[in-house]
Amino acid sequence: MKNPLLNSSETDPNKILPIKYPWARSYYKTGVANNWVPEEISMQQDVELWKKPDGLTEGERRLIMRNLGFFSTAESLTANNIVLSIYRHITNPECRQYLLRQAYEEAVHTETFIYCCDSLGLDPEEVYNMYITIPSIKEKDDFVISITQSLLDPHFNTVGADNIRKFVNDLIGYYVIMEGIFFYAGFAMMLSFQRNNKMIGVAEQFQFILRDESVHLAFGTDLINAIIA
Repeated sequence: MKNPLLNSSETDPNKILPIKYPWARSYYKTGVANNWVPEEISMQQDVELWKKPDGLTEGERRLIMRNLGFFSTAESLTANNIVLSIYRHITNPECRQYLLRQAYEEAVHTETFIYCCDSLGLDPEEVYNMYITIPSIKEKDDFVISITQSLLDPHFNTVGADNIRKFVNDLIGYYVIMEGIFFYAGFAMMLSFQRNNKMIGVAEQFQFILRDESVHLAFGTDLINAIIA
């Protein structure tokens, strides 16, 4: 079973023209047009509200901390999956071009949580260890990590239906489950603050991340459909 997206013997990864998958090229151009960096967004009002003893309820503070804790490492896991698992098996050049763009955006998202932690004066050990110390976060990450273990085997390849199935499972795990379900649940919680005019700087950054992740999800869905077609 051969697939031009995966089989390098049929596809030259260094020859991007002519474009075979216009949707991949379109997602790349959309990503470039959407470029942003977290430092563009003021955190002044967020810092003032965070420091006020009665500015936020205990539940609101916990919700913010847990979401920052989840996303701070989940973005790194997603970026690592692109670089270490997906990219080396995808040989179509325009899809690779978008994967590089996506990896860059995940790095921007990682920078976002550094910016938030630094601005609010949060303990980085507490935030970045939540994927170990908070059971609900750990279970999500462990579940997604388990899906990609076989792909990290240096001898893994995408030859044959069974291996292609494993590869598609990895794509579903990260694009659909991690970015399409777990991330969106966090977006819904964090954007609720914006509707109440609270933590508007953090919320605006989450809004930009949501915009990026919507494109990631769309690309991942089209990639999966192209592989199994």
